[in-house]
Amino acid sequence: MGLLSFIKEAGEKLLGHADAQAAEDPNAANQTAADAIKNYINTQGLDTSNLTVAFDGASRTVTLSGSVADLDTKAKVKVAAGNVQGVAGVNDDDLQPDDPEVQYHDVKPGDTLSAIAKEVYGDANKYPAIFEANKPMLSSPDRIYPGQKLVIPPQS
Repeated sequence: MGLLSFIKEAGEKLLGHADAQAAEDPNAANQTAADAIKNYINTQGLDTSNLTVAFDGASRTVTLSGSVADLDTKAKVKVAAGNVQGVAGVNDDDLQPDDPEVQYHDVKPGDTLSAIAKEVYGDANKYPAIFEANKPMLSSPDRIYPGQKLVIPPQS
């Protein structure tokens, strides 16, 4: 898919230590950030055994390479890596399997999963499909925030 953009001011706060370290040793800071992001992906219950995570502090970009089990896991890994405060983009060019165009949605103030489902599917009652596609990053359909990027599964 290439580069997926994120709002760098939104998301999980994982990179504070790496940002503070960046002035002294940018390479160490990038490695610290990459490790924090990979650990965060692991905490979501996603298999990262064949996944490599790199971070470039100058461009605020995460690069994912290696392989994951399936397209569903790939989409979840990408949004988990990108929904981190300080990350502006996720590059997945070297992450297997190759995926068809996946649809994403940037959460805006006032959005609900029902409103998003109505917008993309024409039916607010299809919000559980969006919720399921974003588990375990979403623990509840009510816990979304502005700036978060969500996976929108194809309509079934």
